[in-house]
Amino acid sequence: MFLGMASAPSSRPLQEPAFLILSALATGPAHGYGISKDVEQSSDGRVALRAGTLYGAIDRLVAAGLVEVDHEEVVDSRLRRYYRLTPDGGERLAAEALRAQAQARRALERLDARRSRGVIGLGEVTA
Repeated sequence: MFLGMASAPSSRPLQEPAFLILSALATGPAHGYGISKDVEQSSDGRVALRAGTLYGAIDRLVAAGLVEVDHEEVVDSRLRRYYRLTPDGGERLAAEALRAQAQARRALERLDARRSRGVIGLGEVTA
């Protein structure tokens, strides 16, 4: 199975696309196109998942038990499949969000310490 995705131990961080997919589903069930648009919007356009990448990631999240099919419907003669977070998926998303928050807090604390020592940028010190 794909390392770095949900199949890896929960101590291993999710890759950003997987994290963003889980985050998109935190508000409720969504179909692939809706997930893709949410991922693009929530990443400020940095992550744009093509269909193959999106559905491959969703399949891995389903296999890991973090996402499941909610329901299917036919719209304009096309099958639309909706996905939802599983309880394990919600727990994994929460754990990952807390991990990222803690890392960001540590980084900001270290940057504040640099500033208090007079270090402005990489190798630059104020007189």
